[in-house]
Amino acid sequence: MAVNASEMLSDAERLQFLVDALGDHAIITLDRAGFVVSWNYGAQRITGYRSGEIIGQHFSRLFPAEDRDGAAPGGILREAEAAGRVEHEGWRMRKDGGRFWASSVIEAICGERGEPIGFAEVARDLTERRAAQDALRDSERQFRLLIESVVDYAIYMLDPSGVVASWNAGAQRLEGYAAGEIVGQHVSRFYIKEDRAAGLPLRLLEVAAREGRCEAEGWRLRKDGSRFWALETISAIRGENGGLSGFAKVTRDITERRAAQDALRDSERRFRLLVAGVTDCALYMLDPNGIVTNWNAGAARITGYMAGEIVGQHFSRFYMERDRLAGRPARALYTAAEEGRFEAEGWRVRKDGSLFWASVAIDPIRDEHGTPIGFAEITRDITERRAAQLALQKARDERDRAQKMEALGELTGSVAHDFNNVLMIVSGYLETLTGLVGADPKGRRAAEAIALAVERGEALTRQLLTFARRQALNPVVVEIGERIEAVRAMLASSFGASVRLAADLPPDLWPVTADVSEFELALVNIALNARDAMPEGGLVTISAENAQLAPGEVGQDIAGEFVALTIADTGRGIPEDILPRVFDPFFTTKGSQGTGLGLSQVYGFACQSGGTVTIDSRLGAGTRITLYLPRAAALPALPAADPAVEAYGSGTALVVEDNPDVAEVTTGLLQQLGFRTHVAIDAPAALAAAARQSFDLLLSDIVMPGLMDGLGLARILRQRHPALPIVLVTGYSGSAAGSKEFALLRKPYRLADLNRAVARAIAETRPSAPANLVHLRDVRRGQPG
Repeated sequence: MAVNASEMLSDAERLQFLVDALGDHAIITLDRAGFVVSWNYGAQRITGYRSGEIIGQHFSRLFPAEDRDGAAPGGILREAEAAGRVEHEGWRMRKDGGRFWASSVIEAICGERGEPIGFAEVARDLTERRAAQDALRDSERQFRLLIESVVDYAIYMLDPSGVVASWNAGAQRLEGYAAGEIVGQHVSRFYIKEDRAAGLPLRLLEVAAREGRCEAEGWRLRKDGSRFWALETISAIRGENGGLSGFAKVTRDITERRAAQDALRDSERRFRLLVAGVTDCALYMLDPNGIVTNWNAGAARITGYMAGEIVGQHFSRFYMERDRLAGRPARALYTAAEEGRFEAEGWRVRKDGSLFWASVAIDPIRDEHGTPIGFAEITRDITERRAAQLALQKARDERDRAQKMEALGELTGSVAHDFNNVLMIVSGYLETLTGLVGADPKGRRAAEAIALAVERGEALTRQLLTFARRQALNPVVVEIGERIEAVRAMLASSFGASVRLAADLPPDLWPVTADVSEFELALVNIALNARDAMPEGGLVTISAENAQLAPGEVGQDIAGEFVALTIADTGRGIPEDILPRVFDPFFTTKGSQGTGLGLSQVYGFACQSGGTVTIDSRLGAGTRITLYLPRAAALPALPAADPAVEAYGSGTALVVEDNPDVAEVTTGLLQQLGFRTHVAIDAPAALAAAARQSFDLLLSDIVMPGLMDGLGLARILRQRHPALPIVLVTGYSGSAAGSKEFALLRKPYRLADLNRAVARAIAETRPSAPANLVHLRDVRRGQPG
């Protein structure tokens, strides 16, 4: 007959198999002295010791050093022997030195006669359960500290029947009751007699239980019997199964808001703003390492993260990558911990990756012993406010720049006027010097060098006057496309082979009003700056478009219809600190290679033409300069040929000039033309001279001392002597800009220039020979002669 193997096992062997099968429990036996006698598989799995390593060893090896030093293992065995059984929880040691929290039961083992012979211990590893319990206790402790720190609100808990279950410092301050006096009392104690009689307290609890939340205002009672007007919120608290666990009640004293109707409305408005403001603020807590531990609705609205997505994550997630690499989140926590508060503004990142400008305040949170337990952070989205501040600052900068440029223009104009007089003297005497040196080679080279210096001085003065907006312009209607084509070949040749020029001009561009020569000079100045910014070569692009500008869109003082002409290069760009100064006169980054007046001329030309100029540049990304020129009211007229003029040189000329040296040069040039001269230093002296005798020519500087300038003098003499030829001389003058009343002669001038101006003035005042011809001056005025 066959016998089953299991039937051959003894009861002891079956028990050993059963014990070894329990892998989640350490089951061991000890002798009476505490030495290990048996060791199951569960004990090996939990502690790491195999049976051969631990049997025969004292079980105190499984206790940490502090317990062994305190004789805890021996005390546990004595207690088990005395009571027969002992339960114990505490730290135990694994073979690798790690600790685990163990729950163990030790029972005394007795012999057949009842004598103690050893112990049996059953132990379980409860480390994870204890960690979860500790985390829950810490969370509850942090929440309790947060609630208890609020002193302006009464925040407390009620059980489902309305009995007070907890009490914070704010409730004690508001109601007057200490926690020991009110916990266990019904919430109706705080209501006035009329409300209790009407059943208001229970009704509010019913509404909160049914709808989840209830708000109310009314009179409430303090401990001393005084009343205060309260705003209270009652929220239902439900357990995991949905059952009602109680209520959370928040009460605030708003008595002052009810003092008068106006005060009530203001207070209600402030409260609404406060409530609305809560959703505009991200309010959350961090642990000491910066891990988010709770999250409010305002934080979810601002950042886009729900609580489940962010709690447990490090708050550095809201920082930009470069700020995280620079260690700014850690510095913020360090500053808050060391100084008691951290405040800053900067870019933060939402869940969707978009940026917002945040105002951040971080305060440390400490427990009742002063130990840091975390941080409270308040974040506000102030992107719009920052944009408004930047716009205001930009407007202020533009105003300051306009004032600075105006002051520079006044100074530059005055310097240019005096410099023109100096050039006039040099140029005038150069005519005399050239005649004296004759054929002497050395003398002629000196005269030529002086003439070249005068020409360079004239060019500098012209640029200075353009910047100062005092250049005498001749504005005409201009087709931008035609003018660019006219200078395109010259610009391309000045660039060299390494720089390419491209133009993209739409055919429907509006005509503009501008001085042609100054416009072309501005193009050249911009193009040469672009060329110098591309020493290794590149591309210059000229483009244009019609633009309808609103007030303040580009400049503070321009609005309407303009043509925007943009010259862009692919050069090195301009540093941000230098960019605001590029239009200043004499400012240059080219050392001795430039005068610093090129872009100044562009600025002055654009402003004097009724437009403006803007510049946009970044290092390594090139530069864009845009000229805004006003749209012309008419189409461009066909150019008319200048009338042929003759030289006239007879009679007496009245010269009005306050500078004696310039007057001497002028009279010398007139005498070379055949005129006798009479000099007056100002307008009253000239009027007196004209009253005493008749003159054949008036040559007057426009800018003179006294109440009357040269233009006013010319108009008076024209009324008194309509046939008197008049030539006005100008270094700069705003009053004569665009005037076609009189012939204009720009300083410095030479003998040939003077001869042409005098001939033109005489030709315009000479009566026409045939009566059926039309006078040139009348043609310009649009009236038949």
